[in-house]
Amino acid sequence: MSHSVGQVAGFARVTVRTLHHYDEIGLLSPSGRSGAGHRRYDDGDLDRLQRILFYRELGFPLDEVAALLDDPDADPQEHLRRQHALLSERIGTLQRMAAAVERAMEARTMSIKLTPEEKFEVFGDFDPDEHAAEVEERWGGTEAYEESARRSAGYTKEDWKRITAEAEDISRRLAELLDAGVSAESGRAMDLAEEHRGWIGRNHYACSYEMHVCLGEMYVADERFTAYYDAVRPGLAVFVRDAIMANAVRKA
Repeated sequence: MSHSVGQVAGFARVTVRTLHHYDEIGLLSPSGRSGAGHRRYDDGDLDRLQRILFYRELGFPLDEVAALLDDPDADPQEHLRRQHALLSERIGTLQRMAAAVERAMEARTMSIKLTPEEKFEVFGDFDPDEHAAEVEERWGGTEAYEESARRSAGYTKEDWKRITAEAEDISRRLAELLDAGVSAESGRAMDLAEEHRGWIGRNHYACSYEMHVCLGEMYVADERFTAYYDAVRPGLAVFVRDAIMANAVRKA
């Protein structure tokens, strides 16, 4: 049995553009073609795609994924063992990080001293005060919380408009890469992830690469953040998370 590119995209929850890109770079070339020349994927192709997506989830650049999968001395069972070990290590790291990193510590949710009219002008329908109690309960007393609260307490309406506009510009440019089928592991996507990390550091709190990775995970795990990014472009939350992870791996 073979499957069309659209069917495989639906199975794997990736875009058709992603599958086209994998084919173009030789990472996942379909085993067959229809009479009209359309891509057709068999079960072996789906197994390879699953392994690719495992490594992608772990933050491996695509060229390293290709090298791992094309290693003639490796077997499928060895891939599974390696991925299980890496996932277990990542879970432990995230659990340790979660004890110190916020769930919603974007400065817009803390100590924003604006009138209701000004808040609507800056943030639209989003009301940052709704989350302030949750943020303080979870992260109050941490160094990052204190730093962000101190900074945000002194921001004016114009400061917040600038900060929000900068964030929207970064999101827009990331969405353009997603639309163009550019990989989240590409240099352009990683550069924008680094710009996002710098935006946090300039305006909110010192953001290490580990903290940034945790934020990326939060953008996918917390439906509120996922809704924010996916309202810009469907699938953007996952794309941002993957670009952040790739950028952290590049730095490491």
